[in-house]
Amino acid sequence: PPIGADAYELCKPEYIEVPGWKESTVGIRKYDDLPENARAYIKKIEEVVGIPVDIISTGPDRADTIVLRDPYEV
Repeated sequence: PPIGADAYELCKPEYIEVPGWKESTVGIRKYDDLPENARAYIKKIEEVVGIPVDIISTGPDRADTIVLRDPYEV
């Protein structure tokens, strides 16, 4: 069952700082076209959560998406 709100009081946030990037990612549709630090950020997320990132959104349009692995074909 879900934990109660009181259990969340015991949680402590863990902050991880990573380098940012200034280049726009809007409309990028290939992983290798992302800025180097954006790719490093995605790798860090995978490392922290322990599972691979399947899909990356790079903008407001539905087509502004990078599919690294189809989550429905796993």
